Amino acid sequence: MKNEYNVLGLMSGTSLDGLDMALCRFEKLPERWMYEVIAAETHPYSGELQSRLAKATDIPAYDFVKLDVELAAMMAAAVRAFLAKQTVRPDFLASHGHTTFHQPALGVTSQIGNGATLASHTGITTVCDFRTRDVALGGQGAPLVPIGDELLFGHYDACLNLGGFSNISFRRAGRRVAFDVSPCNMALNFLARQLDMSFDRDGETARSGRVDRRLVEALNALDFYHRRGAKSLGREWFDAVFRPCLEAAPLSVPDKLRTLTEHIAVQIARASDGTAGETMLVTGGGARNVFLTERLRELGSRTVVIPDMQTVDFKEAIIFAFLGVLRMRGETNCLRDVTGADADSCAGAVYLAG
Repeated sequence: MKNEYNVLGLMSGTSLDGLDMALCRFEKLPERWMYEVIAAETHPYSGELQSRLAKATDIPAYDFVKLDVELAAMMAAAVRAFLAKQTVRPDFLASHGHTTFHQPALGVTSQIGNGATLASHTGITTVCDFRTRDVALGGQGAPLVPIGDELLFGHYDACLNLGGFSNISFRRAGRRVAFDVSPCNMALNFLARQLDMSFDRDGETARSGRVDRRLVEALNALDFYHRRGAKSLGREWFDAVFRPCLEAAPLSVPDKLRTLTEHIAVQIARASDGTAGETMLVTGGGARNVFLTERLRELGSRTVVIPDMQTVDFKEAIIFAFLGVLRMRGETNCLRDVTGADADSCAGAVYLAG
């Protein structure tokens, strides 16, 4: 079995920013894994594609299947353009796809961006569909990055991702624990769009608002925050449960943004206070939100570490590339202690090139 791999990781997040691509080199040393990012780039989504992805759970089955293939064709075109600028060709692609449906309690999760289409249009073996096996084993199918946190970023005491949702992983009693914490950029961007902004740059609009304690209490009282153990969030929950709370509050958008930022910071502080050690690595688009990270530092007891911007923006794509390596080696890449599944698993469908 070889110990060096060049892999292109692909990640499309719930915040709908675009397709993150990270071309990585991994090396298996006797006692640990090493990685290097050769090149990374985000292919932005058009407004039309963002709209289609946002509405993907509400369209007819035929249109959904068509979107699955069309998204993959777009991803393949982006991959070809990206790799044309590189001197290194990946051994394979490892694609998260784009999550649409995610209701693990019903045994349902779906990440579109058809793997067969990706492999056929790029001519590169593709690993994809990382979540469904864990869900079939009774797990949440999320979060999946903790195995990468453990093996690539284990020198930090905790790892926090601020994406469409926030999620955290850390070691407790000798094992990796992880779970989704709260909505994050999905909710913040939903409010920002009401002011004709795609996002609240640096959290400045939120900073200008005031905290409404009634809304904070209503959000904190939601059932999800009082569940223990493995748990994950999806767009369905945001649309059915969380968004109505925001919409019902008789507040200005700046006050809603300020209150929502406080809620996110409070929930993360509560989650991270259950970790041992001092340092918490913070990545994802929300790490660029200056006001949010300020509130994390003020409310939490951990030292917030924001790394270089490449790691901030592409950590998930890096880790999905690594999940692909583990899949191709036939090794565990999904942890039952994290997802609540009946067993650890080696997850991912493989579509061979050619």
